[in-house]
Amino acid sequence: MKNKIRVMVVEDNPRYREVIALALKQEPDIQLAGEFGTAEIALRSLKDRVGGELPDLVLLDLHLPGMDGLEALPRFLVAAPAAKMMILTQSDNEADVLRAISLGASGYLLKSSTVGTITDGIRSVMKGGASLDAGVARFILNTLKARLSKSSSDGLLTERQREILALLGEGLLKKEIAERLRISYATVDEHVAHIYERLGVRNAPAAVNQAHQLGIFPSGGHRDRQSGMGG
Repeated sequence: MKNKIRVMVVEDNPRYREVIALALKQEPDIQLAGEFGTAEIALRSLKDRVGGELPDLVLLDLHLPGMDGLEALPRFLVAAPAAKMMILTQSDNEADVLRAISLGASGYLLKSSTVGTITDGIRSVMKGGASLDAGVARFILNTLKARLSKSSSDGLLTERQREILALLGEGLLKKEIAERLRISYATVDEHVAHIYERLGVRNAPAAVNQAHQLGIFPSGGHRDRQSGMGG
């Protein structure tokens, strides 16, 4: 039988932490590997697991009491080197996104995400992919699309790839793009892979870093959305 994905949850809001923990327990291929309200306690628990099972993935909030998520992220990677790091936060501030990814996060989702989006994101990250909030992804893709449209003569992308990039920027899933353009899912998947290849990236988080390196982010950035769920 295939091993379950062991997920550790680090979230200071007890109600939200409980919701996520209960949701993960309902998934047949996911196992809750601990839930903690602070990064310090979670890291301490990892040190106590010498010879024991470490989590496969850490679901980490950013705005935590004491040590915040960005400070804790690299420490988790030292304590559990094989674990994937996935941010689950209320902050859609681009500086937070870029910092988290540069520190080694494989995913960045907002707390407004559905439980299904979160669990699918966990599976995607564990398969070597990435998971990025749709709103953040739309901003990145729209900015890239605008940049590419200004240099259409350079042949960086084909007309069809540009069309797919535009639809991705509208927030459509690859399956929805296939239906819209009346082409196969495999064809869309191939085009998306080619888009990333031509941009010199492998996944959505890498695209964030690349967009940042190219200087295509506006200086202002997103404002943080306020919510009772915390940071």
